[in-house]
Amino acid sequence: MSELLDPPATALDLGLDWPNRFAALGPDFSTFLQPTPLPSPYWVGRNRALARELGLEESWLESQEALAAFTGNLPVAGGRPLASVYSGHQFGVWAGQLGDGRAILLGEAQTALGPQEIQLKGSGLTPYSRMGDGRAVLRSSIREFLCSEAMHGLGIPTSRALCVTGSDAPVVREEVETAAVVTRVAPSFIRFGHFEHFASRDQIGPLRTLADFVIDHHYPECRGSEHLAGNPYAALLQAVATRTADMVAQWQAVGFCHGVMNTDNMSILGLTVDYGPFQFLDGFNPGHICNHSDPGGRYAYNKQPNIAYWNLFCLGQALLPLIEDQELALAALEPFKTDYPRAFEARMRAKLGLADAREGDRDLIEAILKLLAAGRVDYSIFWRRLSLQVAGGSAEPVRDLFADRGALDAWMLQFSERQMTSGQGLSADLMLKINPKYVLRNHLGEQAIRQAKLKDFSGVQTLLTLLQAPFDEHPDHESLAGFPPDWAATIEISCSS
Repeated sequence: MSELLDPPATALDLGLDWPNRFAALGPDFSTFLQPTPLPSPYWVGRNRALARELGLEESWLESQEALAAFTGNLPVAGGRPLASVYSGHQFGVWAGQLGDGRAILLGEAQTALGPQEIQLKGSGLTPYSRMGDGRAVLRSSIREFLCSEAMHGLGIPTSRALCVTGSDAPVVREEVETAAVVTRVAPSFIRFGHFEHFASRDQIGPLRTLADFVIDHHYPECRGSEHLAGNPYAALLQAVATRTADMVAQWQAVGFCHGVMNTDNMSILGLTVDYGPFQFLDGFNPGHICNHSDPGGRYAYNKQPNIAYWNLFCLGQALLPLIEDQELALAALEPFKTDYPRAFEARMRAKLGLADAREGDRDLIEAILKLLAAGRVDYSIFWRRLSLQVAGGSAEPVRDLFADRGALDAWMLQFSERQMTSGQGLSADLMLKINPKYVLRNHLGEQAIRQAKLKDFSGVQTLLTLLQAPFDEHPDHESLAGFPPDWAATIEISCSS
């Protein structure tokens, strides 16, 4: 690991304080290095809303200095750029040491949102690049930029994206593409794999240092509690499990497929991170595999809850040297088995506009999901039409989505009866605020990417605007809320995406 480097005298001043707490953990955790510059960078997308939320002046996002800084060509004053080391399980197999192979953390800044880490993805080689080139390509950077903000717009815990810059520098994937850098923002980018790394090497001192750091800065409630025998590390495991259960329940409810739920892609804060081969469902297929690199379907849509638990079990094994009691570690994980279904049912009940819980709701939810699966009914369009129908404003009948209309009619009767027996009634307003009109379907992202390759970034900006307010009508963009074209089924997204 390298020594801490002082930033060059010439640097962009964002007007933020930089506590850089992770950087202070020591050389076991990271390597300090500067990003590798790219030639002739240009703006691809800028998230002015996030800039305002961070408390930054919007004007700097228009400047050439900002363009250079967020490409990795100009240092940021106060930052301590580093790449962190971690390990992990990939597709269920222990992969050993991994780490930030193409991401460099500029540092942690004190913002209007609280402490936030600002990271450049695609910013060049690091000691953890293994055989990679340290770069990201335009298509994957646009997808991550848009999906980060799409998930935030949906209210799902996620890392954020401040901007994307591009360069005509060639990058070789399945074909020669052009380079890009996406600036990611999160309270922390610590992953399950950070803990697995030190546990796998029997480095108990750094493991404890990391766990204490996460507890002190992100889960202080885990100290001083009598819960789980007063063991703060068991309490940490349970808190992470609870957040993960809620996150995955929200994925499932909105029809989101992550595509590569390796332990090194799982956030210790329960955030959605590392957008690669993701997809929002078109026709509802519970066994849908969105990742072309996953032919066995380990990360299929309907397997995501079980994979989340498997990953949490791996985290529990990593924390076991600190918990020092296998039964206590298992007890910390046990609530996931009830937390997830409870959170999922709550989200699905909200999608149905039901503000209270009643016996039989699970059967009602399972019945409509079976009907959607049987007819491969478009998931997002069904829920939006149902919301509008309940609100009395749907010009497009829900029945038209189903081949078996008799089965749908029978379910609608049950739904109506449930509405009438609900003490708090059915809320069309709730449905319209939880069932989005706009999601980042693969073909929409692909169209924006094709435009961007021609240096037309208007499609990126249009999608960003819609996805930041996905429940609004946006009448000028009705076509972007419609059914996917036939060619959308031919889009293949892999781990290189």
